[in-house]
Amino acid sequence: MKKTIQYLVGLFLIVEGTSKLSAQSFYNSSTIQTIHVYMSQPNWDQLMDNAIATTGDYIMADSVLINGVAFDSVGVKYKGNSSYNANQAKNPWHIELDTYINQDYQGYKDIKLANVAKDPSFIRDVLGFQIVRQYMDAPLSNFANLYVNGNLIGLYTNTEAITKVFLEDRFGHKANTFFSCSPPAGASPTSGSYPNLVHLGSDSLNYYDAYEIKSGSGWQDLIDLCDTLSSNVTAIESVLDIDRAIWMLAMDNAIVNLDSYIGAFSQNYYLYEDNYGRMLPVMWDLNESFGTFSNTGTSTLNNITAKRQMSHLMHSSDASWPLVSKVLSVPTYKRMYLAHLKTILEENFTNNGPYYVMAQSINDIIDAAVNADPNKFYTYAQFNSNLTTDITVGGGPGGGTTPGITSLMNGRYSYLMAQNDFTATQPTILNIVVSDMPTIGSWVNVTATVNDADVVYLRHRHLVMAPFDRVQMFDDGNHNDGMANDHVYGASFTLSSTFTEYYIYAENATIGKFSPARAEHEFYTIVAVGGIAPGNIVINEFMASNVSAIADQDGEFDDWIEVYNNGTTAIDLSGYRLTNDLTDLTPFTFPAGSTLAPDSYLVVWADKDLLQSGLHANFKIPATGSTLYLTNANLSVIDSIAFSSQLTDQTLGRYPNGTGNFQTLLPTFAANNNAAVSVSDEAFKIENDWNVYPNPTEGQFTIDFTNVQLGAQTLTIYNHCGQAIFVGTINEKGSYSTEGWANGLYLIQVGNQTQRLIVQR
Repeated sequence: MKKTIQYLVGLFLIVEGTSKLSAQSFYNSSTIQTIHVYMSQPNWDQLMDNAIATTGDYIMADSVLINGVAFDSVGVKYKGNSSYNANQAKNPWHIELDTYINQDYQGYKDIKLANVAKDPSFIRDVLGFQIVRQYMDAPLSNFANLYVNGNLIGLYTNTEAITKVFLEDRFGHKANTFFSCSPPAGASPTSGSYPNLVHLGSDSLNYYDAYEIKSGSGWQDLIDLCDTLSSNVTAIESVLDIDRAIWMLAMDNAIVNLDSYIGAFSQNYYLYEDNYGRMLPVMWDLNESFGTFSNTGTSTLNNITAKRQMSHLMHSSDASWPLVSKVLSVPTYKRMYLAHLKTILEENFTNNGPYYVMAQSINDIIDAAVNADPNKFYTYAQFNSNLTTDITVGGGPGGGTTPGITSLMNGRYSYLMAQNDFTATQPTILNIVVSDMPTIGSWVNVTATVNDADVVYLRHRHLVMAPFDRVQMFDDGNHNDGMANDHVYGASFTLSSTFTEYYIYAENATIGKFSPARAEHEFYTIVAVGGIAPGNIVINEFMASNVSAIADQDGEFDDWIEVYNNGTTAIDLSGYRLTNDLTDLTPFTFPAGSTLAPDSYLVVWADKDLLQSGLHANFKIPATGSTLYLTNANLSVIDSIAFSSQLTDQTLGRYPNGTGNFQTLLPTFAANNNAAVSVSDEAFKIENDWNVYPNPTEGQFTIDFTNVQLGAQTLTIYNHCGQAIFVGTINEKGSYSTEGWANGLYLIQVGNQTQRLIVQR
């Protein structure tokens, strides 16, 4: 789940967020999925063996049942390299729901099931990705029981495929250059064709055996990356998301994941190009992580001590691994790498630390399913012990010695943290302060107290998923930083968007430090304050708890969001997006050709019902509180509203309409918001219990128990944002002052009864 921490500073928010993480129930980590495949061919296994040995094509399954949902005519095939064997009953599967019919399950079309052939613990893939997702975009992963014609084949790891669905979900688009960095024919010690990003010249034919292109074109983009890495690494940020790449290298090293870029075959990752010409690495296939694979490419780590003590700078001088050797040759990148690696170690791998708690939880979920697996490659006893204890088995795809996960990682943490790079004093970054009340177009000043650093940078961006710009921070007394040499560093930049994302990086001669520690995957956000200027599309009103107020075209009472053009010209909404999670920009995109005339409204139903006619978003609005975002086609956030708990059949809307602050309203669906109407006392009265008067009020109001004695009741008063501004007890008539309250609509709640109060001066 996305981690978001909000700090109220002055009149605006700093938000710590991430670059992307979505989740759906098919990859719920606490449940085991159930997948039934039905094949009418009695020799289905032989057909699938023949297919993987020859064409690699799918064969048709009559139907597939996923958690009780049926799909007709589905493509299935075996997959894998070393984990596949024609003589074993439990092979890895690729299920493609839309091979013959356009269909999906919860938005997913490709299902990839790994047979756990190399992992006695069963949990390496799932545990590894749980850790990885804290620091970079990575697939979701859990477990599934697979049945064919009613017969249980076994328990599989179920890992989200890196497809265009994944790309759209994480990066907001899917049509750019896209590579699978694993040899199409499979990697082996004798092939010599590895996706190690070594520059092989300008002819794309030289790269075909090592990389599999997934987009219609893009070989030149890959060649440019390899060339830049080889000959001009100082320009690497123009063609590679360097921070994301450094996180990947640090993670592979931390968890001794050698069936990866840093191992013998330099494989099992993807590259996708963003809209700024940078390749984005994505990790894949962690089934041999935590020390199962032993070949580094230059040596074999043939015992657990060697794996615990694997150098954190392995391949830093090896030309065959330029993503390591070239990147770490740049002092700042090396210090960033050390900072990221130290963060991974400290946040997860203290002795039997958080990773062990995660592992135990996963173990508990799958225990019975592992025991029931008729075709597992290890015994139930070996499964139970491999979390902590080394397992040695002979023969088969799982042959050899597999380290106990805690046996390896507790020792590795102790070894690495004792190395000079990690015992060296690391910078500290504290007391981050942003100037009060920033507005779009104004200069915003950021200061931080930084110790033990030689240089400090502020990195910021105003477009979601864009590269971060860099501004140096100074402690010289000339950058709104106070006195010179007081360890308070300052920098300024122009606030050019409603939302600006930023983080701080500091380094000394040995190691760097990020704030937040998981940057760039997590970051802080500055929100511009002030009213909405005319000439914009805005979120004008929304309802998060619609029980009986407004029905959609099918008579359903669903959440809804109203957008409004407060300008004087029509605006093309093509590509504009609505979401309640900045890490997921896919819940709703206005269709191509959508326009909104001036002084006009569009309503989007937030009901996760994409099959209904009209505009329907693939999310609901939490009535307990959330944030709504509206972006333009360039993914710049142009409007947002953060809100707390909402009341039933009430809305939050801008008053004055289209430009004002949000206030609690009676619904004005696709119409002008009007909060300051005079409503008679009778309209607010709950008969026979209590009343509020005068209403509207200019400065004081009274709560009067009219006909009954209710006894002591809880009194709560909510402001126009749904926030409780007063909580107390009332048991008799009482008067209350509205001094300091803004004009608008308030909710008075006594016990379980609510009445409205308008403050109007």
